[in-house]
Amino acid sequence: MNITTTIDGTTARISPCGEIDYDTLPPLRAAADALPPQVTDLQWDLTGTVFMDVTGLNFLFAPAPHDSAPGHRTTVTGLNHQPLWLLLLAAEVRPTSFDLSLLIPDTPPADAAP
Repeated sequence: MNITTTIDGTTARISPCGEIDYDTLPPLRAAADALPPQVTDLQWDLTGTVFMDVTGLNFLFAPAPHDSAPGHRTTVTGLNHQPLWLLLLAAEVRPTSFDLSLLIPDTPPADAAP
């Protein structure tokens, strides 16, 4: 897996290229853990990711070390068909555990009234 990290002020974009699964999780975690303390906005750009298993799903929803401070956020962009399908399925089955509004800012919260 190739991983590119770009930092612009307080924003970081991590762009993995390859599948996200149990075997590729350590370098992804290392990329997030290596972010400097001034980063408050982490964006995972999954444009180069065509497959993600449940390990990747849980990784995206697990609080990153930088998420523990107030005002920090993690978002996802560039979702291809299969990773998007997995996120939508998880949100449908367990909406309180996998609230897409946390990762995709334009998504209404799971408890929002229609």
